[in-house]
Amino acid sequence: MRIDRIDLYHVAMPLIYPWRTAYGEDAAVESVLCCMSSGSLYGWGEASPFAAPCYSPEWAGGVFAVCRDWLAPTIIGHDITSGEDLQQRLKLFKGNPFAKAALDTAWWSLESQRTDVPLHRLLGGTCDTVSVGADFGVMDHIDDLISAVGQAAAQRFRRIKLKFRPGWDREMLSAVRSTFPDLVTHIDCNSGYRLSDRELFDWLDTQGLAMIEQPLRHDDLVDHAELQRRMQTPICLDESLTSLDGLEQALKLGSCRYVNIKPGRVGGLTIARHMHDRCQAAGVPCWVGGMLESAAGAGHCLALATLPNFTYPADIFPSAKFYVEDLSDPPIVLTQDESGSPMVKIPDRPSEPDPVRLARLTKQSATIR
Repeated sequence: MRIDRIDLYHVAMPLIYPWRTAYGEDAAVESVLCCMSSGSLYGWGEASPFAAPCYSPEWAGGVFAVCRDWLAPTIIGHDITSGEDLQQRLKLFKGNPFAKAALDTAWWSLESQRTDVPLHRLLGGTCDTVSVGADFGVMDHIDDLISAVGQAAAQRFRRIKLKFRPGWDREMLSAVRSTFPDLVTHIDCNSGYRLSDRELFDWLDTQGLAMIEQPLRHDDLVDHAELQRRMQTPICLDESLTSLDGLEQALKLGSCRYVNIKPGRVGGLTIARHMHDRCQAAGVPCWVGGMLESAAGAGHCLALATLPNFTYPADIFPSAKFYVEDLSDPPIVLTQDESGSPMVKIPDRPSEPDPVRLARLTKQSATIR
C-alpha cells in the first residue's frame, strides 16, 4: 500500500474539568492527529502526549514537529506492507514512541479500510465489546470524590482507579476505602514516589488494592522490582514500559504483575500487539490505558482491548466524561453488559475528526506529499 499523503494536526481539546495527576494539571488535552492516504483511501491516527513533557519526555508540539520533519518524510511515497514494515522504517529514529504511534495507528486504520476488515478483527480481537472502569483525578475536595465514586458504584463499574499523589494520598484513599470497602480499587501514582517512602507502601499493602500503578520513577525497572518483591499488592507498570525490549527486561526482573498498554506510549498498535502477546505468554495480565484521546484515538484503544489477554477493565471513557463535544464522531458511549456493568461496543464505523471542530481546535497543521 503506497502512502501518497500525510496530513498532521496539532490540536488542543478543552476539558470540562481539569485533569490533575502527580505530574501536573491539564485544562485541555493536546494531541496530534494524522490522516494517512493511499489513493482514494485514508485512515486516521492519534497520539496524545499532552501539552508539556510531564507524563513522558514527549509533548504535543514536539510530536508534531518530529512527525512533520522526520517520520512522515521517511515513509511518504513508499509501499508499506505491514505495521512491522512501518516500524522498521522508523527504527532509525531513537525513542519518540508517541510520534511513531500517530503514524502507526493511522496506517492500521488505512489498512482496515483497504482490506474492508474491522480494525479489532485485523488486530486479532476475539470479542466485540470491552469492559471499562471509572477513573478519578485529583479533585478540589474529598467530598467531591466520594460523591463521584458513589455514582460509579451505583452504575456498577467493575473497578475504579484513583489518582494518587503527595497531598492527595492517605486521607483520600482511607475515605474511599472506608466508604466503599467492597469496590475493586487501584491507585495510579504517576511516578510520584520513591523506595524511601517505605512506610507509605507498607500501609498501602494493607488496603486491599487490586494494584498500584507506576509508583516509582517514569523510567525505572530495577526499583520497581525491589518494591514488588516486598509487597503482596501487585505493581502495574505504565510510564516505564515504552518498548518491547523494556517489557522483556521488566519480565526478567520481576518488576510488575500487571502491565498497562497504551498505543501512544509504546509506539502504536504494532508494538502494543506484540507486548500483549509477550505478556500472555508470560502469564502476566494486561489492560488498556488511555490518554484522554478524542474518539478517533480511543477507537484504536478499544480495538486493541478486544485481544484476549486484556482481562482487567480498560481506561476507555465516554466522550461526555471529559469533553463538552468530542473532536471526533461518532463519540464513545457506554452501554451495559448482561450484569448491568458498563462496557463499550465496537462501533459500526470508525470515529474520525469532524472537519469544523478540527479546524476550530487546530493549533498548527502540515501536509506531506
